[in-house]
Amino acid sequence: MGQHLISSRGAVMAAVAAVALASIPLLAQSPSAKPASAAKGKAWTAPKTADGVPDLTGNWTNATYTPLERPANLAGKEFFTPEEAAAFAKSRIDQLNNQAPDNIHYDDAIWQGENYKKGLSSLRTSLVIDPPDGRIPAQTDAARNRPAPPVPGRDPTDRRADSYENRTLAERCITWGNDGPPMMPVGYNANLDIVQGPGYVIVRNEMIHSARVIPTDGPRPHLGERIRNWSGDSRGHWEGNTLVVDTTNFNSKIRFRNSTPAMRVTERFTRTDADTINYTFTVDDPQTWTRPWTVELPMQKVTGPIYEYACHEGNYGLPNILRAQRVEDQKNARSTTTD
Repeated sequence: MGQHLISSRGAVMAAVAAVALASIPLLAQSPSAKPASAAKGKAWTAPKTADGVPDLTGNWTNATYTPLERPANLAGKEFFTPEEAAAFAKSRIDQLNNQAPDNIHYDDAIWQGENYKKGLSSLRTSLVIDPPDGRIPAQTDAARNRPAPPVPGRDPTDRRADSYENRTLAERCITWGNDGPPMMPVGYNANLDIVQGPGYVIVRNEMIHSARVIPTDGPRPHLGERIRNWSGDSRGHWEGNTLVVDTTNFNSKIRFRNSTPAMRVTERFTRTDADTINYTFTVDDPQTWTRPWTVELPMQKVTGPIYEYACHEGNYGLPNILRAQRVEDQKNARSTTTD
């Protein structure tokens, strides 16, 4: 359950209620926000590792209610006021806490609870910061005509379960897509830890158990074109206090937002204070979008440890999906024979 609140049901409900009624956190007030120490006139110095590079180690979360794209009703509005931000976050919390009793996910507010507050990652009205309209650019003609990979719930009429290969990557415990790159918030367990050693940075996402090893020990060419990975091939270097990671060589199955293996992701990790890493990424795939686009997503330090999300070991869903389909097949076969 990772960072989940795992005490008794009554205690969990009380904690959920307390979070809902607490003041809404704004994890970073604006792109130019200063650390608390800087606001008091004390310069904050980024810590260094033993080998002299910026220290990004620790447990972090990118959980946020900030939408990826700017909602249509906020067109032209780049930032919330603090009051608007609080109201927006409260509406999301209320929506979570007021699920219908007969909703199959009626208990989300219980088991998706964390031991930290989830709010907006900034006063921005979208995570997308470029293009300036806060929207992902238009797709190319080829992308619009490209079949989309299966996504849970997208098409309720598509219930094929002839094989595990018909099911989504998430159902198969391969990836939920949030671990990236690019790294995106996920509905729950939006936690990760960063470990560093001489010449390497390792980013480990709780969901769903991925660990990406990023070499930073000098210029290295990317892998050959024929070698393709779920998380691509990452190469990192330092620009001052910022870790810059360039990733290529994605396989043809990952298809982030229906992209192609031509996708290139450039990430930037900058420690801005003791409790914040400003994370940005730029996605470029000329075969999918008419221009590159960039997201800004501050990450906040959380209390660890982060436990293993044993997806395969606890994956009762996939066998049951396939088993249910076999039962359905038998019913259809009997019906056909009877007719």
